[in-house]
Amino acid sequence: MRLRDMILAAMFAAIVAALGVFPPITLPFTPVPITAQTFGVMLAGAVLGARLGGISLSIFVLLVAIGAPILSGGRGGIPTLIGPSGGYILSWPIAALVIGFFVDRFRDKLKLWNMILFNFIGGILVVYLGGISYLAFVSDMSWWVAANSALIYIPGDAVKAVLSGMLALQLHKTAPVAKLHKEQRAA
Repeated sequence: MRLRDMILAAMFAAIVAALGVFPPITLPFTPVPITAQTFGVMLAGAVLGARLGGISLSIFVLLVAIGAPILSGGRGGIPTLIGPSGGYILSWPIAALVIGFFVDRFRDKLKLWNMILFNFIGGILVVYLGGISYLAFVSDMSWWVAANSALIYIPGDAVKAVLSGMLALQLHKTAPVAKLHKEQRAA
């Protein structure tokens, strides 16, 4: 891995951590808080592509696992990952990888609508599938009850998907990111 790739992966892990500064919004009927960090997950996949996006969020999850308090509300450590919100967090590298896969595949045909679609597929469907399934398992509730408790997150995540798609598309039009992806294709 080249130094620039390591820097980009670390930078996006740091962006997701920085989004954890925003306090979590807790709701009385679900143990999983609303955070701004999924915006960073979507952005990492949409800007960095599959490989670096997945690596970036894997770094983030490893930092959480070793106890770095970089989740919203200053949370971190193994207890957080095995708790009710663990499935959402553990799905973030996969989500970035999926978003990045689609972005890499359609690199020359990127439009706002498909950037938003890619964020919905990876950043919402993949994250919800992992998070809901894990929540149902650790909380000993049915999958459908866990899924119903996640409905409250959809409007905010939809806004994050649109904003991330808009920002990522703009970044793809700038020289440094466009140059990075041309070099990745050539390698």
